[in-house]
Amino acid sequence: MIEVRNLYKRYHGPFGGDWVLKDVNFVIPQGVSVGLIGRNGAGKSTLLKLLARMDMPDKGDIITRSKISWPIGLKGGFQGSMTGRQNVKFVARIHGGEDRMRHIMEYVQEFAEIGKAFDQPVRTYSSGMRSRLAFGLSLAFDFDVYISDEATAVGDTAFKNKAKKAFRDRVGRSSLIMVSHSVGILQDLCQAGIWLHKGQAIWYDKLGDAIKDYNKSIGK
Repeated sequence: MIEVRNLYKRYHGPFGGDWVLKDVNFVIPQGVSVGLIGRNGAGKSTLLKLLARMDMPDKGDIITRSKISWPIGLKGGFQGSMTGRQNVKFVARIHGGEDRMRHIMEYVQEFAEIGKAFDQPVRTYSSGMRSRLAFGLSLAFDFDVYISDEATAVGDTAFKNKAKKAFRDRVGRSSLIMVSHSVGILQDLCQAGIWLHKGQAIWYDKLGDAIKDYNKSIGK
């Protein structure tokens, strides 16, 4: 279960800043996969980072007993001067994967499909290569909840299909909190929905109802 209570978040500039999220409240039941929808700039990526503890709210609480992944589509977080292999090894050690190091390395290298670049500095990677590496690294660990920020949009058609299959294989064992511009993948993998609208998060037990209200709001 993940519970969000009275959550507020804004980014401060020299002239202040509007609230991206304001007084957000919802509960995600154990084992329920959620599609996160909203306009560009509605705060979807911000909310994912808060749930993953990669950022902190200005006010409010996030209460969870689940092991949550970092946002899989996030391309940052790697040390540019280190190789892909070195970055994977570093993250694996932080997350207690020392005894599974060989398996983790082999899994990430095979899944990312970046060839010899795995042993080259990450600063030389394209945006897509960074995303592939981050995707494979996330899936090498067993999380209760996987967070995906447009992760299935990375790469060519074959890799996209591979990414979708990887998520499908985890449904039942783990749950997902997913942002995607593809309504089809959300409908395929998620049961519930959260519509981010004007700083608020509106919970729906059925993803289809969330999509319907969102479409109405944009005139579809």
